Amino acid sequence: MECSWKTVLLLVCASLGVQYTAIRSLRDSLPEHCQGSHRCQGSQGKEYRWKSPCYDNPLPAETSTTTARKHILLLAQTRSGSSFTGQLFNQHPGIFYVFEPLYHVQQAFTNSSSRLRRALDSRALLGAYRDLLLNLFTCDLSFLENYIRPEPQDHLTGSFFRRGSSHALCTPPVCQEGSEEIQGGQPDETWCPKKCRALNLTLASLACQARSHVAIKTVRIPEVGDLRTLSEDPRLDLRIIHLVRDPRAILASRMMAFSDQFRAWRIWNATGRQPRYVDLGQITRTCRDIDNSVETALQRPTWLRGRYLMVRYEDLAQNPEGKAREIYRFLGLDMDSRVLTWITQNTNTSAPPASEWNYKYSTTRDSRNTAHSWRLRLGFNIVRTVQALCNSTFSLLGYKLVNSVAELRNMTNSLVEIV
Repeated sequence: MECSWKTVLLLVCASLGVQYTAIRSLRDSLPEHCQGSHRCQGSQGKEYRWKSPCYDNPLPAETSTTTARKHILLLAQTRSGSSFTGQLFNQHPGIFYVFEPLYHVQQAFTNSSSRLRRALDSRALLGAYRDLLLNLFTCDLSFLENYIRPEPQDHLTGSFFRRGSSHALCTPPVCQEGSEEIQGGQPDETWCPKKCRALNLTLASLACQARSHVAIKTVRIPEVGDLRTLSEDPRLDLRIIHLVRDPRAILASRMMAFSDQFRAWRIWNATGRQPRYVDLGQITRTCRDIDNSVETALQRPTWLRGRYLMVRYEDLAQNPEGKAREIYRFLGLDMDSRVLTWITQNTNTSAPPASEWNYKYSTTRDSRNTAHSWRLRLGFNIVRTVQALCNSTFSLLGYKLVNSVAELRNMTNSLVEIV
């Protein structure tokens, strides 16, 4: 039975009222300088600001151990390589990985009555997002039942968004039939919902508790600053992996994956002439959110220190094993051999996708070439427009601008500053 708009409104308002206890005295005791960071540089010149701050240092040894439970959030923008990056956590047998659970909150809000939509704003939705993340990090998946539609019955649902992207939700004890398929490397999206059938959220919570760490991937939190209350919550040991990508590549990927939404952009790309009705707002907001997050991290606030690592997708694609090891060092975790095996098997192939679904969300690719293939597809007029809209983003992240079609198409000339 669907909840009334009043019920949903009360639920979201309640999430806004959740108060997180911040023990700032513990944070204030952290050192102001880098301690043994392999990435810390000596200066912070404007041109290289993105690779010099020390905000990615692990916490001191007494608060960062290989046995302590980590709560990992992969923060990204749509079409920035987050599905691929999430597999670095999904493949680890000790990590309970959930793919984009905030989708259900967004859908519950979007599908609510117009009266409810008017009553809520983006900040209210962020409160609901944070509330759900806190419950998921503490392995209370029953809280999701407030948002899944149709509403689960007896804690069973067949509508969990992209359940197949999480090994933990497709293997025992959640699914007794899943072990062989996972070990055989079969595509989760194809067989998991069919073979495992309805998801038992009670069993999923138990499986979460049985694993050592929890990782969640989302593209629905705009900025890292929106995570401050979670970072300061003493119940969590939050670690944020902030995945960024060249805005030109993000746009090119969105144009291919969401052709209906980007029809005007595709017309522009094909004709070289900008239609009047092209929406420049989305890519502008994307760059603004990235800028705000990176600027927040560069200020090295106490609540974020030791809990934030920025990763450029291009660096991960160029050296997947090396960057994966860096991510795991930052987390203070050992990288399981299954993660290395997956990297070897899934980053050196140019095989065509089996279906459009697999193509849009594929995690199997020739990573080095895929990361830069947008340069051969995107028209120069669009590239020039994105560079103008997102100029500060390119400077912050270390991406080079191009001034001609020849520069754009010259694949021997990297547009990524070397670390």
